Amino acid sequence: MLEFLQKPWPWYVAGPLIGLTVPALLLVGNKALGISSSLRHVCAACVPAGIPFLTYNWRAEIWNLVFVLGVALGGFIGYQVMGHPDVVGISPETIHDLKTQLHLTDFSGLLPRELFSLDNLANWKGWFFLVLGGFLVGFGTRYAGGCTSGHAISGLSNLQWVSLVAVIGFFAGGLLMTWVVYPMLF
Repeated sequence: MLEFLQKPWPWYVAGPLIGLTVPALLLVGNKALGISSSLRHVCAACVPAGIPFLTYNWRAEIWNLVFVLGVALGGFIGYQVMGHPDVVGISPETIHDLKTQLHLTDFSGLLPRELFSLDNLANWKGWFFLVLGGFLVGFGTRYAGGCTSGHAISGLSNLQWVSLVAVIGFFAGGLLMTWVVYPMLF
């Protein structure tokens, strides 16, 4: 059984399982799937300030905090029980594109070391992008009324127009950053 769980699941199995989570949450508890709202709940529970955005009954949404705790605990247990691959399985075409177009060379770990290493935080450019990127992600999440998982999974399955626009924006922004901005900066 463990060997079966360690292999990647095909999209036609994993996708429907994720997709069926949305109606299950709606049918069982009249709740929508989303992760970014849990940060607001944690702040409302832990920050005793009179900030209007954090002044609400967060205890009514305690299920969301339990869900996020379960995601973190499940990830930890999965890592401890099943481990992780030494090298991520990337197609030869993708490796070729990453080498020729983005000049990445080290594919020995789970993430490209040229992008994700402590050395990148040792200079002003790394800190600038970390702080600016974190701010933009946080601001964008609140401005868009939800995170990528909330819009792409819950919003699209509920046929919400705003979620379709948000998901198109996520993909357009990712493509723009990957193929235009990143090559100019690095």
